[in-house]
Amino acid sequence: MKAKEGVINLLNKILTADLTAINQYFVHAKMCDNWGYERLHHKVRERSIDEMKDADELIGHILYLEGVPNVQRMNTVHVGETVPEQFKLDLKAEQEMLALLSDGVVHCTKVGDFTTRHMLEDMAKDVDEHIDWIETQLETIKQVGLENYLAEQIKKES
Repeated sequence: MKAKEGVINLLNKILTADLTAINQYFVHAKMCDNWGYERLHHKVRERSIDEMKDADELIGHILYLEGVPNVQRMNTVHVGETVPEQFKLDLKAEQEMLALLSDGVVHCTKVGDFTTRHMLEDMAKDVDEHIDWIETQLETIKQVGLENYLAEQIKKES
């Protein structure tokens, strides 16, 4: 199926953001593992894998629309040196992704590509849930203090 005007370019921009996020979350997960924050390691690693699944879906959809996925391009990976810094950088990346997805939904509606629009809406819902999770972690740190928060991250949830 041939893509509507601008859709391949839009999907490749989202793919670039996803490929960047995969790496950012992967590094943050490894750092948490190295610091002994097992619960946080598993949660952030899970997010990296979710981003891989999104990238897989995007690549498949670009190919379906007879486009070429651009997997060579990546934005700057921002690595936080502390857990709160990681959360802030991840939050910024998720907010930028949500804006990109929202713009994509508007564009797809305008050009009449409802299949792509639906896929982007589903991705936006997932991003919105992750933004909420990060904001909750930052608020918890604010309320209980960083040391108390990190002490709870040492063991994996049962």
